[in-house]
Amino acid sequence: MTVITHIEDLRRLAQKRVPRMFYDYADSGSWTESTYRANESDFQKIKFRQRVAVNMENRSTATEMIGQKVAMPVALAPTGLTGMQHADGEIKAARAAKAFGVPFTLSTMSICSIEDVAEHAGKGFWFQLYVMKDRDFIERLIDRAKAAGCSALVLTLDLQILGQRHKDLKNGLSAPPKLTLANILNMATKPHWGLGMLGTKRHGFGNIIGHVKGVDNMGSLSEWTAKQFDPALNWGDVEWIKKRWGGKLILKGIQDTIDAKLSINSGADALIVSNHGGRQLDGAQSSIEALPTIVEAVGNDIEVHMDGGVRSGQDVLRAWALGAKGVYIGRPFLYGLGAMGEAGVTKALEIIHRELDLTMAFTGHTQLNHVTKDILLPGTFPTPM
Repeated sequence: MTVITHIEDLRRLAQKRVPRMFYDYADSGSWTESTYRANESDFQKIKFRQRVAVNMENRSTATEMIGQKVAMPVALAPTGLTGMQHADGEIKAARAAKAFGVPFTLSTMSICSIEDVAEHAGKGFWFQLYVMKDRDFIERLIDRAKAAGCSALVLTLDLQILGQRHKDLKNGLSAPPKLTLANILNMATKPHWGLGMLGTKRHGFGNIIGHVKGVDNMGSLSEWTAKQFDPALNWGDVEWIKKRWGGKLILKGIQDTIDAKLSINSGADALIVSNHGGRQLDGAQSSIEALPTIVEAVGNDIEVHMDGGVRSGQDVLRAWALGAKGVYIGRPFLYGLGAMGEAGVTKALEIIHRELDLTMAFTGHTQLNHVTKDILLPGTFPTPM
């Protein structure tokens, strides 16, 4: 039996257990994947300053994200098709996040519906919104998130049009997935995954199917979604959504200081420095490289979070030291989910928390809220441009 010690162990196990088309969907970037790779590699350049003979007792990684108490400054990121990594995946991930004391963010393009997940999620249940041309549907989706008790709305701004991901095209990933001979044969080698899928009724996009006129199966969904992502999305729409929602609003996909300042003007409560996990604009800055400039520009006026490339608790601490008040993990929890279901998500959170806690101690701190960029070795981390 494999002893799981870090996120890479979960990734390798997920790769063995999840059908190739769904594993590749989660573990890929656009075009050359240069930004996807940079998101990870740029973290590794940042070095810590080790301190010794400091009392390391009574440590705490607890803090707040948008006024909500969290066990550590980590949220589960919104990821589409989570329920295809493992049967009922969104429900299982939400349960693990609730038990651990961190937020779970449900994607618009989830398999389990808002209502399904709400039965299992805690107060840290957030909903991520993609803006579609069908504004009536968007209004009802926002209202459903309210009714489900979601405490924050995460509005994704960097997917007005879809970036090209070569692996998805080659694997025939679509809605519904193309059941080519190669895909069928590959799925046949994943019996545990297949049995799970046979045991659940949740196979479609639960937030959409049955909630849009004329969309009652995966076939009609494909035709609808191909036309629905809105390239005309603008800051006026953000203000309209803020007003309709009325609660905490987080804007995802900010990479530039101009957009960061517009985020403040829109009335948002937080922004996420993000390049969509390297899945949209290939050749964009890594998130950790972009973070310090945005923190310096707007960090006193809006809460700054980040995602992209986080693979360890050390990465969480690096991002925190550079000004991020919250960090989102997508692939790490998906690896855990694909590898071991709910227990795998819990394992991913445990690994990240332990790495965060120990690294904080080795840098001479016992309280996360006292940590600053002084824990980082000068000259090894990005500075504001």
